[in-house]
Amino acid sequence: MPYQYLSTEKKTATLKSGQTAEYTLVTLNSPPMNALASGVFHDLDKLITELESARTRLAIITGAGKAFVAGADISEMRGMSVAAAKVYSELGHRIFSRMEASPVIFIAAVNGFAFGGGLELAMAADIRIFADSAQVGLPEPTLGLIPGFGGTQRLQRLVGLSNAAYLSLTSERIGADDALRIGLAAKVSPLANLIADAEAVALKVLTSGPQAIRILKHTILNGGDKPMPQALEFEAEQFSQLFSGAEAHEGLAAFLEKRPAKF
Repeated sequence: MPYQYLSTEKKTATLKSGQTAEYTLVTLNSPPMNALASGVFHDLDKLITELESARTRLAIITGAGKAFVAGADISEMRGMSVAAAKVYSELGHRIFSRMEASPVIFIAAVNGFAFGGGLELAMAADIRIFADSAQVGLPEPTLGLIPGFGGTQRLQRLVGLSNAAYLSLTSERIGADDALRIGLAAKVSPLANLIADAEAVALKVLTSGPQAIRILKHTILNGGDKPMPQALEFEAEQFSQLFSGAEAHEGLAAFLEKRPAKF
């Protein structure tokens, strides 16, 4: 499937069991700074459809050049009507919510600047790994705007209300170490090692049972906002579902037999 603003590379990981698992490396490429124009959203929409249709288990997303995604396309937003702005915001919501809810695991390898919509894209991923030179922030208030692609909601869920309010209201840029400290990044890597480190994390995910990973993502995403009794009941339902298939039985047998599981 042809894309205008991104490229994909299918890659193969070798697991401890000797089996192989495929994943996809996605590189956003919308010069000069990978701005999130409407066309990028449409490419991401096609990408998610393609990944899901191919039953791809995992994708790593990074950016070409110095930026992961420097933000929304300001030239496209200038002069928007109220109605057009709402359509634009809802487009971002739809695509990033598709990422978040997809059975595909998304790792954001944040290689450089990730401002505004770029940070909102990274926050829709399941795991965020930052290059040590990365800088992120939500500068929308300096433009007379607020984050419109989910940033007002996802940031506080990731780093807490106090940190989210500070970063949003001040529009302050932070580096990778601060992002790690507040829980926005899961890991920080030297820029030269970023993709290799992201691939090492991908291998850890791919080593586990595919169905278990899909259900785990679903459970994490959909259980967090429930009151604890309902959340625990939801967890028990998802946990018990895994015993209906061969995957859990193979994993348990492999553990007892002291061998790598073959999922």
